[in-house]
Amino acid sequence: MDDWFSKTQVDADTTMLSEPFVHDFVRANIWHFSGRDADLLVDTGMGIQPLAPRIDTPDGKPLIVVATHIHLDHVGSLHEFPLRAGPRMSAAAFETMDPAVTYAYMFHDLEGAVSKLPEPGWKAADYRIPPAPLTRTLDEGYVVDLGDRQFRVLHLPGHSPDSIALFDETDGLFFAGDAIYDAMLIDDLPDSDRAAYRRTMQRLLDLPVRIGHGGHGPSFDGKRMRELASAYLRRTDDL
Repeated sequence: MDDWFSKTQVDADTTMLSEPFVHDFVRANIWHFSGRDADLLVDTGMGIQPLAPRIDTPDGKPLIVVATHIHLDHVGSLHEFPLRAGPRMSAAAFETMDPAVTYAYMFHDLEGAVSKLPEPGWKAADYRIPPAPLTRTLDEGYVVDLGDRQFRVLHLPGHSPDSIALFDETDGLFFAGDAIYDAMLIDDLPDSDRAAYRRTMQRLLDLPVRIGHGGHGPSFDGKRMRELASAYLRRTDDL
């Protein structure tokens, strides 16, 4: 089903994919970035339809797939790819994709889970995420190297305890995952931590971002990111 994914060319190296028929609560951005020696895929959506055939990477060129955290809308198609990286602190959970950890169970009863069936007879109640053991675990300070571009791993908890982001310290390009994005920030999930989220926002105020690509919503520049972080800190300053 070729129309299950939308695809937007953001710049010469960056493509954004999303799943337009998925409920907007779990419709995440999927980022494909082309490097010299390897390509990078940040997050993999819900996995309701296969993602791998939609990723245009030249034959023989490695594709490094990074899951920014283990929530369902970011790891659904992770199992489709051979090079799977993600946060070390939740590595064991990637081996099972327990619905209690991924929150896949929340999708089972979500009204309007999809606006178009991926296939006849499909039911949200049957949604499962296949196990996807990590082939590389990532911690704060690790580097994802594409040859001409190096992305530093930042551990930015709050939305989830395992949330990571990727930052090109030379260029200012920031793949933020759900650490920050230009839409309603979610901080009330069972594993969310508002105090940790505040510390993440304080840290982001000083990050020299040129352009940020988040897990949801539109991309943002450094000024807008600081506005988003400051707004969150104001909303939660009673903690």
